[in-house]
Order: sequence, then structure tokens, then C-alpha cells
Amino acid sequence: MRATSLSLTSDLTTGRKVGILVAVYAATLAINLDVTIVNVALPSIATELSAGTRGLQWVVDGYNLAFTALVLAAGGLSDRYGRRPALLLGLLGFAATSVAGALVDSAGALILARFGMGVFAALIFPTTLSIISNTFRGRRQRAAALGGWGAVVGVGVASGPVTGGLLLEHFYWGSVFLALAPLALVAAVLGFVLVPESRDPSVPRLDLRGLGISIGFLGLLTYTVIEGPERGWDSTATLLGFAGSALLVAIFVAIERATEHPMLDIRLFTDRRFSAASAAVAVTFFALAGFIFLITQYFQVVRGFGPLSTGTRILPVALSIAVASVAGGLLAPRVGTRSVVVTGLISFGTAMAWIAGSVEVDTDYWSTIVPQMVLMGLGMGLISTPATESIMLVLPPSRAGVGSAVNDATRELGSTLGVAVIGSVFSSVFSSRLLDSAFAATGHGGEAAESVPVAFSAAGAHPPLLAAAQDSFLDALTISCIVVAGLCYAAALAGLAALPGRRFRAHAAGASEAVRHAPDDAL
Repeated sequence: MRATSLSLTSDLTTGRKVGILVAVYAATLAINLDVTIVNVALPSIATELSAGTRGLQWVVDGYNLAFTALVLAAGGLSDRYGRRPALLLGLLGFAATSVAGALVDSAGALILARFGMGVFAALIFPTTLSIISNTFRGRRQRAAALGGWGAVVGVGVASGPVTGGLLLEHFYWGSVFLALAPLALVAAVLGFVLVPESRDPSVPRLDLRGLGISIGFLGLLTYTVIEGPERGWDSTATLLGFAGSALLVAIFVAIERATEHPMLDIRLFTDRRFSAASAAVAVTFFALAGFIFLITQYFQVVRGFGPLSTGTRILPVALSIAVASVAGGLLAPRVGTRSVVVTGLISFGTAMAWIAGSVEVDTDYWSTIVPQMVLMGLGMGLISTPATESIMLVLPPSRAGVGSAVNDATRELGSTLGVAVIGSVFSSVFSSRLLDSAFAATGHGGEAAESVPVAFSAAGAHPPLLAAAQDSFLDALTISCIVVAGLCYAAALAGLAALPGRRFRAHAAGASEAVRHAPDDAL
């Protein structure tokens, strides 16, 4: 039976649409919690599964690697074969691999489970945006729905640490994965009952060559970035990895331009809404991932807070993201995407610059850190929803899976690069400062410089060593925040030139079709 999105969604009742949103939001929450919930469990995993530093890195990044490499293909597959079955298959598989991850008894098995979670998350995530785009046809309704989606994304990522900390206060390390399974199953039941089938039978068969090259490119780039800090950014392996990634990109572009029905129409990136908004999403999640990496270490290592206490202190970011995501979705149709997104980038950058100029060992939490995190969360919320909507408007609802997949790929790639690049900057500065401090005379400076926990453990109660470790950490944190702030400001300047204003009119065919489905609002 030929099922088209318009015939299935045009007569949905308001109550049914609300139910669809609940199902989609529950699925979105589960896979975004998984991005950061594992961070607070790493010390327990290291002890219980005898995982070293590299093993722990793969426990975190295996999920992102699989997600990033497969999400483009998953978006196209869900458009062609059906968004509802893709959502259900992804949720059930995600629940199963989450349970498997909680029951393993070795680091290697856990890494494999994390890859599995990433595979099924890649199937889920683009489907959620596709379902929203095909359920809410008017721009204002769609913007409000996307605002809620953006809020759930931000809350999931930012509240992962506090959720994990709360679980670890009462249960073993595997509880952070077990807790995700019921949420995924609830979303699957709701999706089965409430979400209508929608697909685009006219979507061509999967471009297998494009799929293979895209997986190779994203996988190699992500792997190279992950391994870069360990191998060295100027090592032969790292340079070859980047060169190979660039070569695969060139091959991918050539293949897609020559293919009659490409997996990803490269011409989409000539539309400034699509390319500029995709870049804004990548920068946003780059900055957020880098911030969570830094602030978690600051609270746990420098301030000595436990997992739950650390997670709780990150809540202001989650709450402000939720508020600003909804506000951003409502403001963009009225004042223009450019104004909202650029304001968000400036807000995020200013928060990071403020942190760089004020962070100390005893910085007051309520008077300084909370306002900084609120400013940061407001910035992210104002960026993510309008930028996502801009990406989705370029394509007609029938091809929403492709736009969603690009949005998701840039998001995950930004997160991975954020941890790797900011982590590398931090590690380099920390090591350099520590080796030039009182640690140099101890004979253990090299070992301490490789790990923040080792450095603080070695310092113990010795005032000169403890001061050296603290100063080195704060110097590294300051420079890392300056890097993030500079990137946000640069993105804001680019956004002023490239992002669409309130009176922008789409010129691409796909965008024009999307406009025709949204007659109640001016672009």
C-alpha cells in the first residue's frame, strides 16, 4: 500500500499528535541520556572491569563512532522503508543492547555493547525528526514541536551526569545502562500504538557506494580524532588518518555528484540555510561536549565532589537549555533564524569567556558558576532548535529523514570532536604546566602529567604539589575555555553572513515544497 505522509497526518486529532510527540520525545531522551550518563560511571567501570584509560575512552566514544558512521544511511532507509518500523526496530534493539551492556563482565564486551547501542541509536534519531516533520505541517506547529524536541535533546545530554550519579548512589555501575531499557521500551509501545506509518515509496534504492564511502569517511575521521591524543596529532598514523578522510570525502563528493539518485544530494549544501545551520549545530555540540568534559573533572577532581553531587551541579545547564529551546523554536519564525542563532552563539561564547576569566579552586557556585551555566544553556537552546528547523525546511517532509540524518551526523561529529580536540588542548597545557612545576623534582612528573587523577593523588596533602596540580589544571581549563569561546564567536560572525533572516525566501526545489506545506507562516 502506498502510504504518503500527507494522507496519514492531515486528519490526525490533537490528542493523537500529542501522543506521537510523547513517543518521539521518550525515544529522543533515551538515546541522548546515553551520550553522557556513562561519564560518571567510568571510575567504577575501571575498577570492576579492569579497564585502562584507552578502554574507558572507547566505552564513551564507541557509541558516538557507530552513531556518526551510520546515521546518514539510517535516515535514507527510514524514508524509503517506513519511519514507524525503523523507530520500533531501533528502540527494541537499543533496549536489548543496553541490557547486554549492563550484564557484561569485561571491558571488551562492554565496548561491543556500546557500539551496538550506537547502531540502533542511529536508526532511531533521524526517524524522530522525520515523524515530527510529517505530523506537524504548519511552520508554527512544527517549530513548537521541534522546540520541545530540542529541549529533550539538551536535557538528555546535560542531565545524563546527574541521572548516572543518582543511580550510582544506590546501585552498581551497570544500572546506568539498565535504566535506559525501560524508557526505550515505553517509547516503543507508544510508537506502536500511536505513530502512523509514513514513507516515501518514490525514494530511490539505497546508494550502496555512497553508503560505504560515507561510513568509511565518518568512521575513519572519528577514529583518527579519538586516537589523536594518544598517538599524537603530528604522528604518522594521525596524519595518514586525516589524509585518508580527506580522500574519502573527495571520492564521496565525486560519486554523489555522478549518481542519478545519491544518498546525499551535495547540492543541498549550496543552500545557506542548510550548510550554515548544519555548521551551527556542529559548533554547539562541540562546545557543549567540551564543556561537560571539563566541568566534570573540575567538580570531581579539583573540588572533590562525588558523582551525584557533580551531576546535580550541572542541572542549571539542562534546565536553561530546555527553556531556551522552546523559546528559540517560537522566536525563529517571528524574528528570523539568523537573529536567534547568532544571539545563542554569542551567549555561549560569552559564558565560556567568563569561565576563563573567573575560574578558581574556590569559585563560588551560586553567584558565579550557576549564572555562567545558565548563560551557556540559554545560548545552546537558542541555537539548536532554529538551526534544526532551518535544516529541515530545505527538504520536503517526504525526505525529512535525510535532513534529520545530516543534522544528527553533524551533532555527533561535533560532540566527538569537542571531547577530542578540547581534551587534547587541555591535556597538552596541563602536562606542560605540571612538568614545569614542583612535580619536576619528584621523579614522578611524567606519570602525573598523563592523568589528572594521578597527579592529584600523587600530590596528596603536600601543599606545594597540590598547588602545582591545581594551578596546572586551572591554566589548562582557562585556555580550553578560551578556545571554545573563540570558536563560538567565529561561528557567530559566519552566521551573520550566512544564516537566513526573517524575510529569507528559499530557492531550492525541496525547500519550496516545504514552504508550500506551511502556508500559515512567512519565512
